[in-house]
Amino acid sequence: MSTFKAVRIVGATAALGLVLAGCSGGSGGGGQTTPPSPAGSATAGAGSVPQIEASAFTSDFSVMAELKGVAASGKGLIGVLLPDTTTSTRYVQYDAPYLTKAFEAAGLTSAQFKVDNANGSTSTMQTQAEADINEGASVLLIDPIDSGSGAAIEATAKAAGVAVIDYDRLVKGGPADRYYVSFDNVKVGQTMGQGLVQCISDWKVAKPNILIMDGDPTDNNATLFAQGYNGVLQPKFASGAYVKVGEPAGTWTPSVAATTFEQQLTAHPNINAVITPNDDNANAVISILKSKGVQPKTFPTTGQDASLPGLQNILTGYQCGTVYKPIYLEAQAAAALAIFLRAGQTPPSSLVNAETMDTQLNANIKSVYTTPIWVTTANMASTVVKDGAVTTAKLCAGDVAAACAAAGIS
Repeated sequence: MSTFKAVRIVGATAALGLVLAGCSGGSGGGGQTTPPSPAGSATAGAGSVPQIEASAFTSDFSVMAELKGVAASGKGLIGVLLPDTTTSTRYVQYDAPYLTKAFEAAGLTSAQFKVDNANGSTSTMQTQAEADINEGASVLLIDPIDSGSGAAIEATAKAAGVAVIDYDRLVKGGPADRYYVSFDNVKVGQTMGQGLVQCISDWKVAKPNILIMDGDPTDNNATLFAQGYNGVLQPKFASGAYVKVGEPAGTWTPSVAATTFEQQLTAHPNINAVITPNDDNANAVISILKSKGVQPKTFPTTGQDASLPGLQNILTGYQCGTVYKPIYLEAQAAAALAIFLRAGQTPPSSLVNAETMDTQLNANIKSVYTTPIWVTTANMASTVVKDGAVTTAKLCAGDVAAACAAAGIS
């Protein structure tokens, strides 16, 4: 565990620009996600409650200004609890600055919200939550390290009359009346599975022998990802078109993923494609493939997060694609939801556009879903590059320059 150093995130986020990325990890529970009918664009609604829609958020954060009246009427602190700095770079690079920007765009001051990172320590997160409650928090936005500790924090918060939002990761066994903000994680897995199928065809992989590498089994998001890609691949396995070589214990630690893959490849040298659940694990696998002289566009891997190494691996032909989850969308949705709850207002159904089953409670949790995007060389320029998720200077450095030019990225 890292030594905790509480960092209060204040307004100076402009230097980070409109960087976008997605996340892979996530603790908690839950099951099949059920999106209701889609909403339209943001409009003025009945009474004084802005009818903000989940699909309305943009990279300029302009929609958040519609919530200034709601923010002004609210009371108490909004406390944000982020899990760590290691399982994904997103929490420091993206979530913290985007949440800060969203709150400030809605008119909150730095005294009215606080963003902390627990640095992988459940006891630290518990301490941070208690500190927020003692400072008069009316809402806690929680991305827990694991489901058990997250549920304990949420129980403490609810007992103190504090509203609770699960951020990115559903907490199994949390309060039944909480909210959940995330991407549709079954859809994320389906997107990876469909991307692998397309890549196997495009790269002309004969007799696909596929290793399935999952995320950490304690992470409910990993369970939902697996539900998605296994659902896509199972008919291929059943028909004999593909062979499922195995599905070893999952992890979000790249070094562990590398060891697992090397062991599997030694035991099953016929493996010629892998479902890898995020870019970091894919990069670990790809490093081994390169060390063994595997050539580009011969051994498909998948990923998510739209990380710099992942995007470069796509351009150079070692990764089929990555699931891009624009965190500026998720952060704004979460901030908007928190602002409604802080003001004691019921969030509009145009924002709360889905339900997610918590299988421990056997109850549906009111949810806000945003939409993931599969990024390949074909659409990289029009998605992550256009959005500013990565600069062309970094993306196209060194031996990736020629691949960038071929993909129309300059």
